[in-house]
Amino acid sequence: MAAAISLDQAPDVSTDSYLVVGLATCFIKEDGEVHEVKVIEPIPSAALEAILKGIATSYSLACGTTLGELLTENSLQKPAEFPPASQFCDDFAERAIAAARTYQSRKEAQTHIPLGTTRHDFNYSTERKRVLNQTRVVRQEDDVKQHEYTHKVL
Repeated sequence: MAAAISLDQAPDVSTDSYLVVGLATCFIKEDGEVHEVKVIEPIPSAALEAILKGIATSYSLACGTTLGELLTENSLQKPAEFPPASQFCDDFAERAIAAARTYQSRKEAQTHIPLGTTRHDFNYSTERKRVLNQTRVVRQEDDVKQHEYTHKVL
């Protein structure tokens, strides 16, 4: 995945396009054990506004930045505020471009975390764990039984 190719395919954004990236506490389940991982994710404007209203979130910090500071021709650049052990989320470049578009359409959302600043004052909680590799297995017992007249016109 080359970030430059992604920017070339998105002519509506540039290296100066604003976005917010956050440090999320997620979990990976392996062999019945749950391991904590720190993940760098782009935060769309609507999600940021909800987080700032006080909903519980797995983001411990967020910083205002630009696409150019994160995406280079062939690699991703980790912001200095993020710990060395943190890792980028899957499809980071594509998600970052999509998040940048949300801030272009809602310019007022850029004032919540000005460019170059970081916020830590979120309602941080890991009570509801974000398990990244969780799969849902649907079984026959999970099927909801309906009455015979559910789809009939009475």
